[in-house]
Amino acid sequence: MARPARPFDPGGDQSGHAHDRRPRPAAAVRPQNRTFRRASMARVAFIGLGNMGGGMAANLAKAGHDVRAFDLSQDALDKAKAAGCLPVASAAEAIEGAEAIVTMLPAGSHVEGVYKDAVFGRAQPSAILIDCSTIDVATARRVAEAAAAQGLTAVDAPVSGGIAAANGGTLTFMVGGSAEGFDRAQPYLAQMGKAVIHAGASGSGQAAKMANNMLLGATMIATCEAFRLAERLGLDAQTFYDISSVSSGQSWSMTSYCPVPGVGPETPADRDYQGGFAAALMLKDLRLAMQAAAEAGAATPLGAHAAQLYEAFVADGHGGTDFSGIIKTL
Repeated sequence: MARPARPFDPGGDQSGHAHDRRPRPAAAVRPQNRTFRRASMARVAFIGLGNMGGGMAANLAKAGHDVRAFDLSQDALDKAKAAGCLPVASAAEAIEGAEAIVTMLPAGSHVEGVYKDAVFGRAQPSAILIDCSTIDVATARRVAEAAAAQGLTAVDAPVSGGIAAANGGTLTFMVGGSAEGFDRAQPYLAQMGKAVIHAGASGSGQAAKMANNMLLGATMIATCEAFRLAERLGLDAQTFYDISSVSSGQSWSMTSYCPVPGVGPETPADRDYQGGFAAALMLKDLRLAMQAAAEAGAATPLGAHAAQLYEAFVADGHGGTDFSGIIKTL
């Protein structure tokens, strides 16, 4: 019998694993005493059309929005046009008249640069600024404060989910910002994802994302080590999976993203660790987590060790390999 394929959800949204546990309490996702509306057709600026942003912008266009899309890549612009977006020549052009401004950029410096050079002074006061990039907490808070000084409302809304989730509109968004900002951003985010969760004040979305992915990186390494130990002790991998997946060692890395080929649901391990969530991106998230831990004075020895192991894995030429491929080094 063919093993079921399960799409990757980096960041570890748990709603799809074997026990199907739902986020608790429900108010964390749909706060009580708030009325959510669906976003009516609006002009949306979308800046950053990479592997994730391209699918996200396409879903907003599919929902009926007038999406003005910008990226430095002509190929990305061509794909956005084919998906129903209107490609424009600059971020500034995309922002003119926009009711929502979505950014999906590589790093905090890019987000600050776009806000400083294109958003501020052009965005109308009624626009909601939604940054879906994965960046450091300090920059997210600084950007939100700068936006407030301009009379604008901004939220940080990093995502949990891979390329397939971005294309399919099944991302999970962790949102940092005011209650007002969350309420205004939620209708747009809901059209790109399956869950929109208010994490707290500005920067909280980024904090949730990096803490969650630090946990994912560390548990994946532990899962890889356990399979290698079982192998050395003469235990069949499938047998170990059958036992651990229903025992106290169970984790998302075990049951939804098994790093051993031929065991559990289909994962990148069955494709020679190609596709999925690149090790270089996991390393980026772990570096952000370590930076945040240092700034907050938090002790994260396992997170630090995971970062060191992924540092070596990427330095050895495996940046494009799925992060579960780190099992090859054990």
